Amino acid sequence: MSKELLSVVVPCYNEEETIMPFIEKMKEIEAELPQLDIEYWFVNDGSKDKTLSVLREISTASDSYNYLSFSRNFGKESALYAGLEHARGDYVTVMDVDLQDPPELLPKMYHIIKEDDYDCIGTRRVTREGEPKIRSFFARKFYQIINKISNIEIVDGARDYRLMTRQMVNAILELKEVNRFSKGIFSWVGFDTYYLEFENVERTEGETSWSFWSLFKYSIDGIISFSEFPLMLSAIVGLFSFVVAIIALIFIIVRALILGDPTQGWPSLVCIILALGGLQLLSLGIVGQYLGKTFLETKKRPIYVLKEEKINPRGDEDGL
Repeated sequence: MSKELLSVVVPCYNEEETIMPFIEKMKEIEAELPQLDIEYWFVNDGSKDKTLSVLREISTASDSYNYLSFSRNFGKESALYAGLEHARGDYVTVMDVDLQDPPELLPKMYHIIKEDDYDCIGTRRVTREGEPKIRSFFARKFYQIINKISNIEIVDGARDYRLMTRQMVNAILELKEVNRFSKGIFSWVGFDTYYLEFENVERTEGETSWSFWSLFKYSIDGIISFSEFPLMLSAIVGLFSFVVAIIALIFIIVRALILGDPTQGWPSLVCIILALGGLQLLSLGIVGQYLGKTFLETKKRPIYVLKEEKINPRGDEDGL
């Protein structure tokens, strides 16, 4: 009887120092999962260091190691999609190569998904020790905001690290949008999910490529992808400003008719004009964000472009 296949998808961007420690750690985990065949899909997302060289080397050492290399940096979301698209496993897991996603949770995740009626076993951090406080503050606020203004629920501290059934992976691959926000997509497709909790783990080597600004832009993409509330908010603010302006205009006219006072206060008038102009520009900016995303989707550009790949045949495919 053939074993079930587990595919491990590993996005990589400038991770030459972390790949080998990751592989060594995963060898220990493989020993705890003898009932599974395991294949790896490393996705080189346009790295500037020697990540690709390391991937070439390990792919010749074992048929378990496959790699995909992009023509440039397309972003982690594209790397995740490419890995999921190529993964051949009955189960698929997504992991960061820097070991911030604890591999030791994987055996427990597999046993839960096999024994209980779940389609996905996710993970979430319950602490953010070692992370800058300002980043932790805005991360928590992001989860609070998006859960209130969208029709999806994203668990606070949820990671991309999760184990999914083939059925769930196929559903995710049906969503071919270019502007991807995987945490929202995982939630949107549904399926029963159970979350394992763990404490924050520091990177083994190197430095993260995620700056505060890149995380902020990523959060904005998530809100725009899964909520129309900003559009509604701009309309409400515009309506409120219009009503206030009408009331103020009536007050000025009545005062001039009754008291005969000329309208004074050009500095305050300038301030009001600037305030309203700012609100208009803000609203236009919000609409522009949605319009820009729509424009990119209508171009039908590919989610990623491959420059190089090494796909090793599975053991049961050798005779085909």
